[in-house]
Amino acid sequence: MKREEFSSSLGFVLAAAGSAVGIGNLVAFPVMASKNGGAAFLIMYAIFVFFICLPVMLAEMSLGRHTRQNPLGAYSEIGQNRAWRTVGWMSVITPFMIGVFYLVITVWIFGYLAKSVMGQLDFLAAPDSFGVFINSNELFVYMAVVIGMTFFILQGGVKKGIEKAAKVLMPLLFLMLIALVIYVMTLDNAILGVKFFLIPEFDKLTGKVLNGALAQAFFSLSLAMGILITYGSYIQKENNIVQAGKMVAGLSLLVAACSGLLILPAVFSFNPDVQLSTLSESSISMIFTFLPKIFLALQSDIGYVGASFIASFFFLLVFFAALTSLVSIIEVPVASLMDGKGMGRRKALFLLGGAMILLAIISALSFGRVELFSSLTSYGLNAAGEPLTKSFFDVVYDIFYETILPLNGLLLCLFVIYKWRKQNFDAEISQGNSTFAGSLLQKYVNFSLGTFIPVILAVIFVNTVSTVFFGKNLLF
Repeated sequence: MKREEFSSSLGFVLAAAGSAVGIGNLVAFPVMASKNGGAAFLIMYAIFVFFICLPVMLAEMSLGRHTRQNPLGAYSEIGQNRAWRTVGWMSVITPFMIGVFYLVITVWIFGYLAKSVMGQLDFLAAPDSFGVFINSNELFVYMAVVIGMTFFILQGGVKKGIEKAAKVLMPLLFLMLIALVIYVMTLDNAILGVKFFLIPEFDKLTGKVLNGALAQAFFSLSLAMGILITYGSYIQKENNIVQAGKMVAGLSLLVAACSGLLILPAVFSFNPDVQLSTLSESSISMIFTFLPKIFLALQSDIGYVGASFIASFFFLLVFFAALTSLVSIIEVPVASLMDGKGMGRRKALFLLGGAMILLAIISALSFGRVELFSSLTSYGLNAAGEPLTKSFFDVVYDIFYETILPLNGLLLCLFVIYKWRKQNFDAEISQGNSTFAGSLLQKYVNFSLGTFIPVILAVIFVNTVSTVFFGKNLLF
């Protein structure tokens, strides 16, 4: 079959930006930044995005476009041995398993969106509402709707599905984000949040903070998930990969910065005396337990209907971000099945979708509803030095998102520079960009991918394994 392609570079940029702009950028990043140096953290984050993450992005995109393959096909074609084929399998299984828990989170967001539209803001702001909601039967109704929307987009293919959805959803996401920022800035005490986010405090930039900023940058750009290899295989040969990569990185950074001007002013308008140390850096905690209280508090100024509208607007924004990321994640194993088995898109979707839905249901039941899934195993250590009980959802998150991603990134760098070779990598990027060969950027990208970036990713991987599974942070 003829390889599907994005119709333009803009189509690729918006689709890739859709995978990069997720709930972490929109919600967790502002709190993390405000706690750890404000603008100083934002500056370091920007440096990491362009000087560490961008070279990895270019490596993934170039590998995909050169081979016109999914990650498994790309590693197998160039690697020509079982070891690299195994790495290819890791790059396909990882997004599949990440898609399992990301589907569950997306369903939660859609459920909160639906309840906001129905005017159930009182319920969402109640202390125990989240625990009640995630263990309710209605959750599976929302899951069916989200699965239907995701499959509808993916079955349309690259141009008529992924690209078309990205061209609608991403501009809407940016417009909604800007509109909410403008509205939040009109609230009392909003300027306090702006100050916490934009005033730099370089003395707070400890080694632990810098490690967190790098991890946030790496994960928020969807690196090492196989997404950019797969999307890269759909890029036309005449498109400028470097320019596209810079635009994706820039858009992700812009959303992260704008989200800081949304979340922090909203928090301080709700409680001017709030202590940032009490705020969770978890997207889950902020979206589902803290922010609904802020929306409910708005009713004193704009009424209950107005507060419900703002809440609905916010959850729609977050849902768009989650949906575009989910589509990107699922496309990787779908493309692998299509390429490897010559299977049609719809058949691949139903086959993979069935397996993913089954695992997502198990994940959804692992929050106290089914004991076997809720207390699957124990590892790591809590503050008292006791093993932590882990659910099925926790295990999937810890293994495939926290641990394997940096390992995949490390192996990608080594593969591109030392197996595929620099000259082939440079030749691929130079197609559509005649100024790349011999440029300072070319020298930096080759040097960084072959030296310090793999070292950084190796350190993150080893420390993550030690911290998550053995409760011992080796660095700080």
